[in-house]
Amino acid sequence: MASLNASLSFFVATCALCEMARKASKALLPMGAYTSFAREVAGAAQLAACCLEMRVLAELGPWAGGVGPDLLLTLLFLLFLVHGATFDGASVNPTVALQEFLLAEATLPNTLLKLAAQALGMQVASTLMRRCWAWELSDLHLLQNLTAAHCNSTLRTSVLQGALVEATCAFFFHLTLLHLRHSLLVYRALAMALLVTVTASTAGPYTSAFFNPTLAASVTFHCSGHSFLDYAQVYWLGPLTGMVLAVLLHQGHLPRLFQRNLLYRQKSKYRSPRGKLAAAPVDTHMATQG
Repeated sequence: MASLNASLSFFVATCALCEMARKASKALLPMGAYTSFAREVAGAAQLAACCLEMRVLAELGPWAGGVGPDLLLTLLFLLFLVHGATFDGASVNPTVALQEFLLAEATLPNTLLKLAAQALGMQVASTLMRRCWAWELSDLHLLQNLTAAHCNSTLRTSVLQGALVEATCAFFFHLTLLHLRHSLLVYRALAMALLVTVTASTAGPYTSAFFNPTLAASVTFHCSGHSFLDYAQVYWLGPLTGMVLAVLLHQGHLPRLFQRNLLYRQKSKYRSPRGKLAAAPVDTHMATQG
């Protein structure tokens, strides 16, 4: 129970510190620098730190801390609910940033800046997490610090099946995001947190259901068991394919690349009248003269 309390305190402290960083950067930086860089760094750091701590609970908690799967899924749901409410519009996912680019909602320089910010935030989180585990604040952190150099791969199936799993998870994630992007924040955060929890419970035993290329790279690419090419096919190519298919199904085309709708027929703005046309009235005066 002490280990669980330490992890809960870590989650609260991480979210609070990242929220303070967002508030400070929003007040000090220009709006363009905040939206394209600062909030992406803070959101990526928050997501990566919480996911790394959740991985410790998932791997070591069941036999060292008495943490069951139901509690893990509940924590995952609550964490992503908090993430959705506090990210302040940050994508915190390369596929989401690329989705905005394909929808012609973001320029190429802004997209590249977001990708760099996400990589920086998750790298900072990974470095800080190793420092936190070295403090050995709980028994789980002590065990994690001892086994950190020999992590297990999150890919527990073949490369092809793993890529299909990640593509499927990303497809449903982006399709839901596209449907809810204009809805209220509370409904969007609740739906996305529920979707992430469901996908983690179903696809987690195979690939851990990242569908986030940068997060997967920071968490599992350095673990033994598979090559870099295998990881890239599963955790990079899979989510990108699922995102493109979701945009294509939702929009009917890729607005950045094609102007013409490839899947759905465009309805005409003007409707032609139904039924037979009425005969034009005959001018009786002209008829009499004729």
